[in-house]
Amino acid sequence: MANACPLNFVKVDANIARFSSFVVASLVIVYLYTSNVYLLDFLAFDFIMKLFLNPGISPITMVATFLKGIFKLEDKFVDGGAKKLAGYFGLSFVLLLIVADYVDVWTLSLGIAIVFLSCSLLDVFFNFCIGCKIYYIIKKIYPNFMNNL
Repeated sequence: MANACPLNFVKVDANIARFSSFVVASLVIVYLYTSNVYLLDFLAFDFIMKLFLNPGISPITMVATFLKGIFKLEDKFVDGGAKKLAGYFGLSFVLLLIVADYVDVWTLSLGIAIVFLSCSLLDVFFNFCIGCKIYYIIKKIYPNFMNNL
């Protein structure tokens, strides 16, 4: 099973996903600088909209689509299931950051943010999605993983 095949037969534009990762990473960096937890609340809201509602109405997806249009990039479709799992990981990181902020443990927040930023920026700069790689490994072991989502 190759990484390029549509494992759940839903495709998403990789360029929009990469711009979204850039916006998310930027907001996490601004959070680290300002300690404004409302940025994390916004990110959690956006991830929930993308994962459970309609990805098209997500503010970050709208910005990413706008940026893709400005740079006049062509569509580059990838497996949507892999990006969805990466989105679940992103939501988990944001929720962990919110909890760490509310319990006021800065070192924990910093550690979570560093791992989250590493994952996001690998996707932005090198087109290397760690969540996607995990997805492909799980699909080889358990072929029906995320088929109902």
